[in-house]
Amino acid sequence: LDWKAGLAGSNPQVQLGCARSQSKIQNPKSKIVTAFAADVSAVPVENVSQGLTRSLVQDDEVIILLLRPSFLYVFLSSLGGLGFIAVVTFALAYMARTISWVGWSDTAAFLLGVGLTALRLGWQTLEWFSRVYVLTDRRIITRSGVLRVVIFQTTLRNIQHTSVFFRLRERLCGLGTIGFATAGSDSFESFWVMLKQPQVVHRTIVDAMRKYGK
Repeated sequence: LDWKAGLAGSNPQVQLGCARSQSKIQNPKSKIVTAFAADVSAVPVENVSQGLTRSLVQDDEVIILLLRPSFLYVFLSSLGGLGFIAVVTFALAYMARTISWVGWSDTAAFLLGVGLTALRLGWQTLEWFSRVYVLTDRRIITRSGVLRVVIFQTTLRNIQHTSVFFRLRERLCGLGTIGFATAGSDSFESFWVMLKQPQVVHRTIVDAMRKYGK
């Protein structure tokens, strides 16, 4: 892969980041030109090139951003389920201590809670790994789903509106979500969720739309 600094010239902060972390990697199997805004925590291209770039990104397409959500997505997205598991676990443990005829002990209740917590976090880790967000000089691409893979893509010219959202749990962790609405749509059709430095990512997307979406 030939790494180049797309959009760095139009954004001093992105240009600075690119200057810090540019490197060249030769990959004879791919002619895709890749560029990262280095201020953003990007996923190494090698991790997803086999399953994503070969099928979705054309050889002459410039990849400007290649991202996944922050790994905090695993925990933050599981808070509701983890809270429910905790309530059930303590309820079962309380019943075991106060009701003589129940068929389990408080130790068994806590072991059940630990097992369910591990399963919940394990599934959410798979969900995190399945999410890939790509910005090229032509399109945005959103890939998600473990059992049922969903791929959303649209040209930069077709993007009508973008917004950055900060829910409380995201704001506390320095994360944010970007929504995309296409022309003719009255709602957001795709989201890049729980990104690190969402303002930098959003600014890079807006720069790409101005430069390539004409």
